[in-house]
Amino acid sequence: MSNQKQQKPTLTGQRFKTRKRDEKERFDPTQFQESVVQGLNQTGTDLEAVAKFLDFSGAKLDYRRYAETLFDILVAGGMLAPGGALSDDMTRTNFCLFTAPEDVKTMKAYAQVFNKLIRRYKYLEKGFEEEIKKLLLFLNGFSESERNKLAMLTGILLANGNLSASILSSLFNDNLVKEGLSPAFAVKLFKSWISEKDINSVAASLRKVGMDNRLMELFPVNKRSYDHFSKYFTDAELKELSDFARNQQSLGARKELQKELQEQMSQGVSFKEIIAYGKEEIKKSSISEQMMIGIVWTSVMSLVEWNKKEELVTEQAIKQLKQHSPLLKAFTTQGLSELTLLLRVQDYCYDNIHFMKAFQKIVLLLYKVEVVSEEAILKWYTKAHLAKGKSVFLEQMKKFVEWLKNAEEAEDADSLSDSRWCLWNSSDTAFL
Repeated sequence: MSNQKQQKPTLTGQRFKTRKRDEKERFDPTQFQESVVQGLNQTGTDLEAVAKFLDFSGAKLDYRRYAETLFDILVAGGMLAPGGALSDDMTRTNFCLFTAPEDVKTMKAYAQVFNKLIRRYKYLEKGFEEEIKKLLLFLNGFSESERNKLAMLTGILLANGNLSASILSSLFNDNLVKEGLSPAFAVKLFKSWISEKDINSVAASLRKVGMDNRLMELFPVNKRSYDHFSKYFTDAELKELSDFARNQQSLGARKELQKELQEQMSQGVSFKEIIAYGKEEIKKSSISEQMMIGIVWTSVMSLVEWNKKEELVTEQAIKQLKQHSPLLKAFTTQGLSELTLLLRVQDYCYDNIHFMKAFQKIVLLLYKVEVVSEEAILKWYTKAHLAKGKSVFLEQMKKFVEWLKNAEEAEDADSLSDSRWCLWNSSDTAFL
């Protein structure tokens, strides 16, 4: 036996030191808030100095982590508790949006502060939108003056492109709508927005995020009518918004009408019944004949899956339009309606590139079947055409227009149609 003592086994291992970046930092905005409040108290009402302070402080303060706290302080003077009240246990400042004078000049200056801050620190963009959405939900916790300032600021920021119109969804909150805070806030907001941009720019922003059809939701369900909306905003000196809502309502009605007409055509309903339905809709919905012919044109052209080859698509179009010419004729009883149809044809042929060379053939067909008159064609050619594809389409129609003018001079007006058409038809458009 060996006299050597057997070595006892020992537990060995390596001790790992946690790296600082892997340690979870506790969320504690207290120190951050004290630093921001101290800086704002020093800069006071000098908003240029406030902007410089915020720019400089971003290098040492964690804006990314405490974005909500930062925006709460800039707007309300301190951190906001749920509902919109200021937290009692936190340091506050009296230099913020809610304590500023309630005038456009000051609100524009505050908008510049936010604009500079977000341009400097791009990662704050999303947090800022979330902050505005939250503030809108807290409207009931703010005073009337605070709501007015927030509305004016939001309108300016929307006009400047610092915010998306999607933030308006917060105004559709049931409690805010029920208490009447949503439409009242919207009045101030849209006045501010429209004063910076025109209604067309506002409408485009609303459409971009699907808000254009939701403005009625600012009111309770039992008041969601165009008449109520119109009266409320017209009385508030926002007729532009009332007109926009009316146009949206009309657009919705036109889409439904087009859908119905298209369905009737695809189901093989007789032209007589479709025409009667269209005439009734004109009376019932106060739709002009010009608007109706545009709807009929779109419905007719939407029925077909068009060929991608130019030479084939032209034949397809002629066949389709010839078949449905009674419908087109029924809603072109006025010269303005004929001109409207020609403009719709031009617009369609330009937007659908395979139809570019079909324009002349389509117009000639419409002339042959007496849907459009020579007067309408000449007016379109000389002064009423669109800018879209103008040079191409005018060149296509040049010979026919010259022929129309010469024929008009040579023959008596009562005998023009058949004899003229036969001459032109035999020389240039036999397939029609």
